[in-house]
Amino acid sequence: MYTLKKSLGQHFLRDENMVLRIIAALRERSFLQLLEVGPGGGALTRHLIHLPGVAFKAIELDEEKIRFLENTWPEIKGKVIHQSILDAYQPFEGKFTVVGNFPYNISSQILFKILDWKKDVEGMLGMFQKEVAQRIASKPGNKVYGILSVLVQAFFEVDYLFEVHEQCFTPPPKVKSAVIRLTPKAEPLQIHNEKHFFLLVKTAFNQRRKTLRNAVRNLFDEETLKKPIFDKRAEQLSVADFVALGDMMK
Repeated sequence: MYTLKKSLGQHFLRDENMVLRIIAALRERSFLQLLEVGPGGGALTRHLIHLPGVAFKAIELDEEKIRFLENTWPEIKGKVIHQSILDAYQPFEGKFTVVGNFPYNISSQILFKILDWKKDVEGMLGMFQKEVAQRIASKPGNKVYGILSVLVQAFFEVDYLFEVHEQCFTPPPKVKSAVIRLTPKAEPLQIHNEKHFFLLVKTAFNQRRKTLRNAVRNLFDEETLKKPIFDKRAEQLSVADFVALGDMMK
């Protein structure tokens, strides 16, 4: 047995039908290396460790859960990384897929980690708080369109797959959940300076009520700031707009 730790945002999936639905969605795309983030009580893990021809690893911060997993499924020994995903080095050489019922208190930070690994992440299927999932998948003009939307969609196609009822978890969270899929863009956007691009997006949305001209004035010269696109607000710009503007930064 194990205890649930609120400090780690632990809400474990217990509905087997939903588990099977997630596994089925994951297997719609082929992969040879798989990382599960936060296996917890093993609802997904017990299926993932038996996928044929797949090298499996899991990353789990909670030592008690690791002991539980190893005692329940001895074949997982040596495949669990005892660490926070936020501190972890890339777990595989070459391409790999990421799956998980992500701890909601660090789910945005997990996405930034996946962006760090984006050259080798060939896909991600993850459970998020519904509001976060909607934000990631949001399009320009939507009030929840923001930093996560632009940065993730610059590199990945986002599919909002399905929602998960609170009663599918132990304990039931106070928020609704949703599963999304990330797939690398078939034709990547040409971002010449990622550091500039990330800075531009974060600066623009940190003052999203201002026009772009006022929000990002320090990043451009006065002549560039005369362009009509700077009359818009951040939420009105497409991902491609941000990429193009990133190339104009001083």
